[in-house]
Amino acid sequence: MGIPTFGLGTFRLTGQTVVDSVRHALDLGYRAIDTAQIYGNEAEVGQAVAESGVSRDDLYLTTKIWVENHSRAKLATSLEESLAKLRTDRVDLTLIHWPAPGNGVPLAETLEALAAVKARGLTRAIGISNFNIALTREAIDVLGAGEIATNQIELSPYLQNRSLTAFLASQDITVTSYMTLAYGKVLADPVLTRIADRYQATVAQVALAWALQQGYAVIPSSTRRENLASNLLARDLHLGDDDMAAIAALERGGREVSPEGLAPVWDA
Repeated sequence: MGIPTFGLGTFRLTGQTVVDSVRHALDLGYRAIDTAQIYGNEAEVGQAVAESGVSRDDLYLTTKIWVENHSRAKLATSLEESLAKLRTDRVDLTLIHWPAPGNGVPLAETLEALAAVKARGLTRAIGISNFNIALTREAIDVLGAGEIATNQIELSPYLQNRSLTAFLASQDITVTSYMTLAYGKVLADPVLTRIADRYQATVAQVALAWALQQGYAVIPSSTRRENLASNLLARDLHLGDDDMAAIAALERGGREVSPEGLAPVWDA
């Protein structure tokens, strides 16, 4: 199975909030759920999935390995703990959450440990997150061509990452866009608002459709059922070439997340 093009993100959602979000999403037809060890909500995601009645085989679950678990000695054990919280015997995709250069663990060691958990059947696919071009090249060298399912990166109309996305396309690595709405900042953009009005759509739908039309996967989150339902409609919205060109012109290098010690040197 390839990367689903539309999933539910759970970043910054905890407790009953994330249980409700996942429950509503599954009820509305979402079948891909994205979480991470550092989110502190894997158990709640697992609870919501278990209570949903949706077959595990119909779901695509993604989690991400946190920095403190990068070593060969810790990675597999940490993933087993994630599986226990998620109430499943495997996830569909496991990512290295941040490259964390200089954290004392060679990237090759982390990637080899990631490949080993795939070989054990604990995850069906493996990938990376927040990797620049140079680190992605290094990952390809370690894992082999075709082994990296996705690079999950911050990407929005305000941060379009053209050099990185072009490189990923050349390597047949799917781009997964997170923060496609730039923490909500794009929702008041006049260009996007005009496009949305013309299609009788929401600005969120336009931003998500823009990403989908470029072949990216998206994982928007929401705590409101009506927004979860509305976001799904982006799959049916086709933007014209003029619309795509207008959105391309919104690039401003508007990065929202770049934690010191975790992030690489970003590509220009």
